[in-house]
Amino acid sequence: MPSFDEVLKEAGEFGRFQKRVFFLLSQTGIIFSSLYASVVFLGRAPDNFWCRIPGAAELSERCGWTLEEERNFTVLPLHLGNESVSGECKRLDVTWDTSVSCTSPLARYGNHSTGNLPLALCHGDWVYEQPHSSIVSEYDLVCGNTWMLDLSQAILNLGFLVGAFILGYAADRYGRILIYLLSCLGVGICGIIVAFSPNFTVFLIFRFLQGLFGKGTWMTCYVIVTEIVGSDQRIVGIVIQIFFTLGIIILPGIAYLIPTWQGIQLAISLPNFLFLLYYWVVPESPRWLLTRKKGEKALKIMHNIAKHNGKFLSPHYSEITISNEEVSNPSFLDLVRTPQMRRNTLILMYAWFTSALIYQGLVMRLGIIGGNLYLDFFISGAVELPSAFIIIVTIDRIGRRLPFAMSNIVTSIACLITAFLPEGIPWLKTTVATLGRLSITIAFEVVYLVNSELYPTTLRNFGVSLCSSLCDLGGIIAPFLLFRLAAIWLELPLIIFSILAAVCGLLVLLLPETMGISLPETVEDVEQL
Repeated sequence: MPSFDEVLKEAGEFGRFQKRVFFLLSQTGIIFSSLYASVVFLGRAPDNFWCRIPGAAELSERCGWTLEEERNFTVLPLHLGNESVSGECKRLDVTWDTSVSCTSPLARYGNHSTGNLPLALCHGDWVYEQPHSSIVSEYDLVCGNTWMLDLSQAILNLGFLVGAFILGYAADRYGRILIYLLSCLGVGICGIIVAFSPNFTVFLIFRFLQGLFGKGTWMTCYVIVTEIVGSDQRIVGIVIQIFFTLGIIILPGIAYLIPTWQGIQLAISLPNFLFLLYYWVVPESPRWLLTRKKGEKALKIMHNIAKHNGKFLSPHYSEITISNEEVSNPSFLDLVRTPQMRRNTLILMYAWFTSALIYQGLVMRLGIIGGNLYLDFFISGAVELPSAFIIIVTIDRIGRRLPFAMSNIVTSIACLITAFLPEGIPWLKTTVATLGRLSITIAFEVVYLVNSELYPTTLRNFGVSLCSSLCDLGGIIAPFLLFRLAAIWLELPLIIFSILAAVCGLLVLLLPETMGISLPETVEDVEQL
């Protein structure tokens, strides 16, 4: 009985069939990355808004004021009394008498005394010039409610975290393609509900579910692609990241053309229904079928792969064996029981956490630094494209460890320099920040590869799932860290990112080099790396 790898080699390790499946499933990355970074455009701060004084709505309707006229009557008296009060989060603590003059609604108080009038915090009575441009204006996520925008992104990442465990387990038990298709259906349905949520609570619930199913689509498509190619084609795991970057590049174009957040949300959700057509063109992973003792189905798929690749399998093959058997119930203790495994696990967990936190932090930072959001976002996404090429060129020549460490160190230096560069030279500030974005992208993509190469076959899936869960934890923390620290000093998050990346760059130097080494089969193999 031949092994699966032997049969795959005969059928073609990366022929026409695998290339077609790779291209089709890689489209998932475009949609997933749009969901991942969508908060930058869904949560844009409104340009003009102010707090209404009680009675202003009735008086505005009776007097036939435009929004600009109402704003002048509401905000100008505040400026006369206190120039530091903008009228967005505070209002005069008065009630307009709807029977007074339309030209001087506050005449009875006297303009000379507006500075002495009491002020009150605004609670839910805001007026926006563009009320449906973002979720901020839709659900009043301004002033004292700004933390709720952080929560919306944290909830999405919590969905990613839960999805990694629930749907990762489901994909191992019920099949890769089944869970992929169900996840695509779930993302599409939840995305539509998010777009038409009647309140912020419903928005959060279905954004969480969209994150859960979204992680299922990305994770299972990644697994299917890597499982149908030969062991010498591990690099497809890096190449598929290019499609993630393409989604980042396309997203600002979508947001520029669609003026409302609901339209953007639908544009990044509806394409998931098209992926349901893959039911007829993407087969189940034959590796998974073999682990479930479904050798006949696996062999049938292998014959189909060979046919499409212009190859021919021996008719004598009646059964395929697979040597990769999983530990029945792996636990965290299996990953930290021996010295080398323990060191690898702790460093990789920190690397995942740091990469995700800094990457997502730098992406969301574009939404708060001013400038042309659409152009800046496009440029920062385009600069990620060379990352996969840099990795492909370097990892098989100088190894994994040095590029992994250097990308983190360069990120640290770039963040630190960007934080202290003066605002008067924006081109230099943007250039250095862009270098940091490129470097952290390289680190993020290398950790995918290194993680799988540092665990034995019996613990590889569990080890990668557990360590990569720290990626989602970093994503949960990132919005709170960015927005709350930026409120103190705009560049303070960059200082934190710099420290985290520097520590990560030094720690990964302690990992063993895996260039040119076969994947470890046992824990003993890992200990000898």
